[in-house]
Amino acid sequence: PWSLPYGFESTFDQGLKFTPKPIDSDVRVEPNAPLQPENPVSTHLYKRRWLVVMLFSSYSLCNSYQWIQYGIINNIFMRFYNVTSFTVDWLSMVYMLMYIPLIFPVTWLLDKKGLRVIALAATALNCAGTWIKVASVRPDLFPVTFLGQATSSVAQVFILGMPSRIASVWFGTKEVSTACAIGVFGNQLGIAIGFLVPPILVPNVEDMDELANHIRVMFYITAGVSTVLFILVITVFQEQPDIPPTQAQAAARLIPAESSSYMKSILCLLRNRAFVLLILSYGLNVGSFYAVSTLLNRMIIMCYPGQEVAAGRIGLTIVIAGMVGSLICGVWLDRSKTYKQTTLLVYVMSLAGMLIYAFTLDRVHLWLVFITAGTLGFFMTGYLPLGFEFAVELTYPESEGTSSGLLNCSAQVFGIIFTICQGKIIDDFGTLAGNLFLCAFLLLGTIITALIKSDLRRQRANQLANTAVSIEHILK
Repeated sequence: PWSLPYGFESTFDQGLKFTPKPIDSDVRVEPNAPLQPENPVSTHLYKRRWLVVMLFSSYSLCNSYQWIQYGIINNIFMRFYNVTSFTVDWLSMVYMLMYIPLIFPVTWLLDKKGLRVIALAATALNCAGTWIKVASVRPDLFPVTFLGQATSSVAQVFILGMPSRIASVWFGTKEVSTACAIGVFGNQLGIAIGFLVPPILVPNVEDMDELANHIRVMFYITAGVSTVLFILVITVFQEQPDIPPTQAQAAARLIPAESSSYMKSILCLLRNRAFVLLILSYGLNVGSFYAVSTLLNRMIIMCYPGQEVAAGRIGLTIVIAGMVGSLICGVWLDRSKTYKQTTLLVYVMSLAGMLIYAFTLDRVHLWLVFITAGTLGFFMTGYLPLGFEFAVELTYPESEGTSSGLLNCSAQVFGIIFTICQGKIIDDFGTLAGNLFLCAFLLLGTIITALIKSDLRRQRANQLANTAVSIEHILK
């Protein structure tokens, strides 16, 4: 018999027909579980898939922009609201904090209700958060602006882990990593705009009324864009294509919804040693990126006083370079399928980039910081889609939303810890010590990545299903 993984068993009967049957409701899907035979399911790629992923990328952009819009002009908001630097840091860290308890119910909702409900919830919350912030432009209304940011941070929980799910549901085997990279691309572009635009829209002027007008304009623009995107999701976003794009997705659709247990799925993932190692290494890398992004304004102002706009442009350089890295890595994975090797290489280069950035930050030459920050961003931010896609390969056929959610939960936990600790180290010992603190954990993450066993289950499922199709065609 053929050994087809993920809940089916393969035997041949009556003219060698290959017929998949649904998995029994009491049976968990294990990596080497046998496959029940059936006729191969037809697959089709719809042009609409590009509209879906681009719309997702757009509202992800709008949300991630808000994450950094306070932190990159930290000193301006400190003066406007008369609060401490650490208090303004929490306007970024609230994104990380909200994710940790909410990712589990949101992932359960994704499994039960699907992509469209999640997209509607994300854009509705994002829209609400932006309008709350419009009403917060007064020095005594910091709690209101925090409420608006907290609302937008809840929206992020419905967004951050979706790229791999959308890619699997809508895209073919040869483009799934590219599609995931495009989904992550929107998030990165939003962060890039968040670095670039606030220092331009909100200059560091002395007059408080003028400063309030600048902040108000920034908030109104964000609210207008988020409202348009909410309307587009209502009218355009579709749950899934009528015909699945791959044999692996066709097999996943055959699993009855009532047969899956969310808690069993999480426990199954946590028993997967390779995935647990990936959770740790992903959290260390992305948590370091969150800390660098949140504290970038503070580090640049400390080394180059009065350079708020330059700090934003350095952040932009980090993310733009990372977007290029993400797309290159996505295309490379679709062509090579070398998930472990690529992930390890990018991790090593992230560590090297962080070391170079740490030792050149305070060397007087601001142009050098742009170069080293761009190198760091190319690899550190480029790692994001690699982690998502490697996780899907290691955990198939478990829900992509669940695996991505656990990765992001790890990143948020490490992000909060690293931001608080690095901020304290920078205040007490300077920027070099703070950045070397992150380098130590990136080294640990590199070692953990090297220990991950490359078990590409989704690739194996598609290959075996396609082999069955080829055999049937030959025998007809």
